[in-house]
Amino acid sequence: MPKHWKWYVYIIECKDHLYYTGITWNIEKRIEQHKSGFGSKFTANHGFHKLRYTEDFTDFQQARNREHQLKDFSRKKKEALFFER
Repeated sequence: MPKHWKWYVYIIECKDHLYYTGITWNIEKRIEQHKSGFGSKFTANHGFHKLRYTEDFTDFQQARNREHQLKDFSRKKKEALFFER
């Protein structure tokens, strides 16, 4: 039986209040990477503050499409997501 992956699209708030949007199959490990400064150049430069939002998908392409959609959202629209849940 094939293993089914769960994909996560997430938004991190950085220490300087900028937002970083990413995708991963292991959210716990990825957040630890961001916290340690090795997750991405962006979060290494801006510092991890907290995980603000996650969505999970069973299909990689759907997750990738949602990541691109969220990256195009305005700050105001991203912040609205945080308070919807």
